[in-house]
Amino acid sequence: MSILVCGALAYDTLFSFHGRFDSQILPDQLHKISTTFLAPTMRREFGGMAGNIAYSLCLLGEKPIVMGVVGEDFEPYRQHLKRVGVDDRFIRLIRKQYTPQCFGIADKDGNQLMAFHPGAMDFATENHVSDITDPIELAILSPGGYTAFIQHSRELAAAGIPFIFDPGQELPLLSSDEIREIVELASYVAINDYESELMRERAGLTVDDLRKKVKALIVTRGSKGAEIYVDDTVHLIPRVQMPIKPVDPMGCGDAFRAGLLWGISRGVDWKVTGRLANVIGAIKVTTHGCQNHYFDWDSLKDIYLQAYGEEWPL
Repeated sequence: MSILVCGALAYDTLFSFHGRFDSQILPDQLHKISTTFLAPTMRREFGGMAGNIAYSLCLLGEKPIVMGVVGEDFEPYRQHLKRVGVDDRFIRLIRKQYTPQCFGIADKDGNQLMAFHPGAMDFATENHVSDITDPIELAILSPGGYTAFIQHSRELAAAGIPFIFDPGQELPLLSSDEIREIVELASYVAINDYESELMRERAGLTVDDLRKKVKALIVTRGSKGAEIYVDDTVHLIPRVQMPIKPVDPMGCGDAFRAGLLWGISRGVDWKVTGRLANVIGAIKVTTHGCQNHYFDWDSLKDIYLQAYGEEWPL
C-alpha cells in the first residue's frame, strides 16, 4: 500500500538584497515604480509542497507516489526525486511549459517581494486519481492549482481513499461552499493557526466545527508547537528546541506533514505521531531550502528523547 502526495512541484529561486527596500522605493512614487535591487547572493532550490512532503517521507523510508505536473525544465528535479526514492510515474510532463517557478527577494529586515509563475500547473486537471492503479492507503491533497485541487478532492473521495485536506496557499481562492465540501470529503484537516482563522472567516468553520467533521484536525502554531484534535481529546504537542540555530523556516510545515502521513498510515498513537512530525519540522529549519535537510531513524530517536524526555516508543 502506498502514500499518494498530490500537489505542486516547483523551483524556488531566492535572492538576498543587503539593503532595505524602503531605501529605493519612494512611497509617493509607487504609481510609477521602476527600480533594481542588487542581489549579491542567489539560491535555486527544489520546492513545491508535494515535492517537499515526498522528500521527507523518503527519509522516513517510504516510497511515496507523487502526482503533479511539470515543464520541460524538470529533469534535474526528477533525478533528485528518484535518487531519494520518490515514485515519479505520475508526474506528468507538459510540453512547451516551464515547471512552476517562485522568485523571491528579501531585504536585510526580512521583507520579501515574490513572483510566482504557474507554468505547467495550469494543466494539473489532466491528472486523475483514477490513473493510479496502485493500491493507495492514504493521500494528502496539497496546493497544486485551484481547479485541480477541487477535482482531486472529489476523485479521492470517489475512490474511497482517505486524505488529508492541506489547503495552504489555495485556501484564499476557495469559496465558502468549496471549503465546506472538501472538509466533508476529507478524513483529516491540517492547517496552521493563520489558516485556522481564515477558515473561520471564509467558511464559518471554527476549530470546534472542524474537529466534529473529520477523524482528526491538526493545527500547527509555529513556536508554540501543535494541537491535534481527535474526538473529544486535544493532544498538545510542544515545540522541539534544536541545539542548532534555525536558519530557514520555509518548508517546515511540509516536513511536519510527512511525519503525520507516516504516523497515520501506521496507526501510530496521535501523541507520538505529532511529536515525530514536530521533530522532522525542527530538523528542517536548521538548513536552507526545503529539501536539503537529512535525518535517519537513529538521529530522529535521539532528538525525540532530548525533546520529550522519553524513548521512541516504537
